[in-house]
Amino acid sequence: MKELTPQLPITAWLPTTREEMGRLGWDEADVIIVSGDAYVDHPSFGHAVIGRVLEKLGLRVAILPQPNWRDDLRDFKKLGRPRLFFGISAGCMDSMINHYTAAKRRRSDDAYTPGGQAGFRPDYASTVYTSILKQLFPGVPVLLGGIEASLRRFTHYDYWSDSLMKPILCDSGADMLVYGMGEKPLHEIVRLLRKGVPFNNMLNVPQTAFLHADRASYKTEKGWTDVELAPYDVALHDKRAHARNFRIIEEESNRWASSRLLQQIGDSLLVVNPPYLPMTTSEIDASFDLPYTRMPHPRYKKRGEIPAWNMIRNSVNIHRGCFGGCAFCTISAHQGKFVSSRSEKSILKEIDAVTKVPGFDGVITDLGGPSANMYQMSGIEMELCKKCRRPSCIFPAICANLNANHGPLLSLYDKSEHIPGVKKIFIGSGIRYDLLLAQKPDRQRKNKVNAYIERVVSRHVSGRLKVAPEHTSDNVLKLMRKPSFRLFVEFKHKADSIARKYGLHQQVIPYFISSHPGCELIDMANLAIETKKLGYRLEQVQDFTPTPLTLATEMYYTGLNPYTLNPVYTAVNSDDKLAQRRFFFWYQEENHDFIRKALLRFKDGYLEQNLFGKKSSITDPVPGFRKNRNRTGK
Repeated sequence: MKELTPQLPITAWLPTTREEMGRLGWDEADVIIVSGDAYVDHPSFGHAVIGRVLEKLGLRVAILPQPNWRDDLRDFKKLGRPRLFFGISAGCMDSMINHYTAAKRRRSDDAYTPGGQAGFRPDYASTVYTSILKQLFPGVPVLLGGIEASLRRFTHYDYWSDSLMKPILCDSGADMLVYGMGEKPLHEIVRLLRKGVPFNNMLNVPQTAFLHADRASYKTEKGWTDVELAPYDVALHDKRAHARNFRIIEEESNRWASSRLLQQIGDSLLVVNPPYLPMTTSEIDASFDLPYTRMPHPRYKKRGEIPAWNMIRNSVNIHRGCFGGCAFCTISAHQGKFVSSRSEKSILKEIDAVTKVPGFDGVITDLGGPSANMYQMSGIEMELCKKCRRPSCIFPAICANLNANHGPLLSLYDKSEHIPGVKKIFIGSGIRYDLLLAQKPDRQRKNKVNAYIERVVSRHVSGRLKVAPEHTSDNVLKLMRKPSFRLFVEFKHKADSIARKYGLHQQVIPYFISSHPGCELIDMANLAIETKKLGYRLEQVQDFTPTPLTLATEMYYTGLNPYTLNPVYTAVNSDDKLAQRRFFFWYQEENHDFIRKALLRFKDGYLEQNLFGKKSSITDPVPGFRKNRNRTGK
């Protein structure tokens, strides 16, 4: 990080040591934020955002990044006792996803740690950090936040322990949990703290969750409807009850005005208050316009670059929220279905700031967000949106009430390219090609679809345009809430044609998932054949990893579709998963015999001939793989 030796004083960052606090004239912090990530003062890192928001509210905020939980716990003591509370975040990822592969093998690196080194945060980091702080500072409130806490706020299936876990508030002992994007609830929490209201009396803050010890004395807040989920003890022994719980949670999460959700957990009552309305443009601008240095704290300058920061250091986020509703994705569960877009002024201001950061090479690596092409998109008639419970605005078809105009994006790209110091702008976020091509021709013209595709392919691709069809089989894609593979083929043909027109050597690179609920070997065989027809030898692939609070995870755990309660086949053991994964790499000779034997099970010579060109002499099929099996094998 030599070229990034900061030209700013150490006081430009939030303090991380007693010495740094002293330079600011502090004898204590009001809030100490404990993070599983290294401290990067950038709006893509949650601890930095929350720290800057609280600072803007007039609080003294210190950051305790990646404290050592294995020794005498001195790291947890070095900043002292905060005046108000500890804020805890496991980091930008769930700590278990950060640590383990889909095969449950321990990862050897960590993109959110200097030098990419693993081992600087514990498993289940939110719970570990909270337990330690409650032990060391028993009288200080602990507030949980971040994606790990957010997605584990209800009873949830945990893939790594293969168990149904209680809400994270139960195991951690935290006083309160903020879910989703935390700016608005934190404003209210700070307001109440200044009035002298303790955490245990903050029962009506939207977008928070807490445990209420006395069920009988619990009262409903006027104006909120309460919906009670099946208790934990019932869900633990009845997967249908747990599946029904998930449907309620997801439907309520996707409503404009949600209900308050309650769940009995032993002798305690989990209360999850409804979220705030989506952030307005001025509110989201205010968060991104805070005085971030955009760089890692200088304490890391001798430890190597932080890979996650290196990836996003020159990128700019233009919106939050995603209305795609993919079954396996956590973005809408965490950020919400409704898109909140920044103003052009705020975005252009940030791009200008990026050009002034040490080491900037003139290239904006991404101008996107959860999706590349949802900027300024919302309902045409918001009154209709307020009645809607759909998890996706574009699946199974694009909503007729959705404003899918790509004109604002084209305008933003134009203005961004004219900022002094910017040589090139790439679009690194995923493009929703169904949002482009699933529209009727008249709407495509009105919404500038072809102009958008041509603009991106001709000017904003670094050689590889990455998109995520995820599968080729319609039955799997329906469970994924993804469009037909034919739309990907259409998009690829358009992109290839545009690249030829401009004399560009570019590739459309697809991402695929194996072992997703509903996917069987026959589906993987078809995937291999369909992608071979397009000339692909796949590289960008992954096995499905169940993550808390997604539809796909609930199907994996229960063996049921929560919306129909019909059985769903799922590959759950390592042999079944490996068998599916082999089809990605059909072109590798070591997989040929296995795949040929697997294809014999389907008694369809078409599959083998289309994949390998001719039939083999193998007559014994692969044993042990059964069709239409649910998770319990029944």
